[in-house]
Amino acid sequence: MKAIRKKIIMVDDNVINLTLGKSILSQQYDIFTVPSGEKLFKILEAVKPDILLLDIEMPEMSGYEVIKRLKAFKETANIPVIFLTIRKDNNSELEGLNLGAVDYITKPFSPALLLKRIEIHLLVESQKNSLKIYNKELETLVLKKTETILGMQNSMFNAVIDLVEFRDVSNKGHLKRTYQYLKILVEAMQRSETYYKEIADWDDIETVLKSSRLHDIGKISISNDILLKAGKLTEEEFEEMKKHTVYGVKIIEKLEEDAPDYEFFKYAKLFAGTHHERWDGKGYPYGLAREAIPIQGRLMAVADVYDALVSKRLYNIRQSHQDVVQCIKDGQGTQFDPNLIELFMSVSGDFEKVLKQ
Repeated sequence: MKAIRKKIIMVDDNVINLTLGKSILSQQYDIFTVPSGEKLFKILEAVKPDILLLDIEMPEMSGYEVIKRLKAFKETANIPVIFLTIRKDNNSELEGLNLGAVDYITKPFSPALLLKRIEIHLLVESQKNSLKIYNKELETLVLKKTETILGMQNSMFNAVIDLVEFRDVSNKGHLKRTYQYLKILVEAMQRSETYYKEIADWDDIETVLKSSRLHDIGKISISNDILLKAGKLTEEEFEEMKKHTVYGVKIIEKLEEDAPDYEFFKYAKLFAGTHHERWDGKGYPYGLAREAIPIQGRLMAVADVYDALVSKRLYNIRQSHQDVVQCIKDGQGTQFDPNLIELFMSVSGDFEKVLKQ
């Protein structure tokens, strides 16, 4: 297969230099000679050179002006430029290199030297292009691997969610609905400039919200006799049921052992461990109060209670949306964060839409 010849454009206002350059280079390269900077930009509309040989001392537009214009446009900015000049002072060479030239050759130039310098820079450009292609392929490979890993993680996550809902049959759809309620509240917080700057620190709100679906994972450690009991729990049974919060944290910590830097589990533990805390400090398992309760726990307290009361459970009768909204409002400042209840009241209609779905 015949090798593709590299293209070189040589710009010089001296015809003798152009003729000499063409004579030296034409055996190895496709050489285009141009007598001025203005004509260079016209030929660049049709020819994309692999290297540009550029004289500095030219009337109307100097080589320095030409390279500035080349670097200003995306289409020409990456063309390697070698300055050809009679100037031999260091300042002129430094200026050319600062403007983006890859090399600086003084005239009169040696044919062998010119050929070797061009050969070296073409090799460098070839290696740079190969590296770009390699990096692109590597990015694609990493992306595919990441997608595969995320797919596996999502499958495992969904399996855990299914397990939790399978154990607690009276709670069908609870985890999905509470996720949607939380999303409504968080979006309301984002629209408000006065409520809860804490969520501004969340790097990925979707990750935080998704982690909320593990808030009841501790229930898989509760016996069926208690979890599926139709009537009211005894005091002893209720004490055991309350432990699903700490059980949940322990289970998530086990999952976290294989992914210690995964933010998802950090948030999941907060949802699992604190969603039954109360604003007045009378909740469980830690008896936290007010702002000492993580925002995840305060948010989930509202979503969890709303869904528990509007849903049919083994241990309670389904209540109407209006009655539940009033019940939650009555808990403002005692059971629930008062500011969050203000937000809840403003978006309670959206909660009802989720319920009807």
